[in-house]
Amino acid sequence: MKSAVVLFPGINRERDMARALEAVTGHKPVIVWHTETTLPKVDLVAVPGGFSYGDYLRCGAIAARSPIMTDIRAKAEKGLKVLGVCNGFQIIAEAGLLPGALLRNAGLKFVCREVKLKVENTDTFFTNRMKKGAVVRCPVAHGEGNYICDDETLKALEGENRVVFRYAEGTNPNGAMNDIAGITNRERNVIGMMPHPENMIEPLHGNSDCRPLFESLLAA
Repeated sequence: MKSAVVLFPGINRERDMARALEAVTGHKPVIVWHTETTLPKVDLVAVPGGFSYGDYLRCGAIAARSPIMTDIRAKAEKGLKVLGVCNGFQIIAEAGLLPGALLRNAGLKFVCREVKLKVENTDTFFTNRMKKGAVVRCPVAHGEGNYICDDETLKALEGENRVVFRYAEGTNPNGAMNDIAGITNRERNVIGMMPHPENMIEPLHGNSDCRPLFESLLAA
């Protein structure tokens, strides 16, 4: 499986994501600088977490308009798998690849802790090795993870089984509606999520609860 990790100014989780992808898939991802206009031929593009452009405008708003995003959008429309984590979720939402928006946390404070993540949909490229209803530990680190959308969009997400992850057992760290932690598009080839599964895949991380998510990439 060939993959690419997109690097924007201010992003700081690209090595974490690349390490997770290489550790599980056996292939070293290509790091793609945001000013590139064409992606290499890959099966997956990951947009990692961090603070692109310092989050000085809206989280992800500037990065979403970077040159590389034009090609990512075009190839996503043709089926390329896209995974956005934390700031990456914010970026692909701002780019129109997923509906809704990520607002300031309800408590108006940056949150960095472990949450419990419930797998709601196993019919995706990132969850096919998981069991529906499984609850895993996963870290979060964000100030703007409060997912919101209009009523019609929420109805579609819930009715079409497009909520991939929810915060479980009262661990919602940001006030996201319906405890939404991650969603997919209708075609199931784009996933955005706020927690950082790349930071919980091996014993040195404390546990490997999220390793099956990356193993799902190979199965897909």
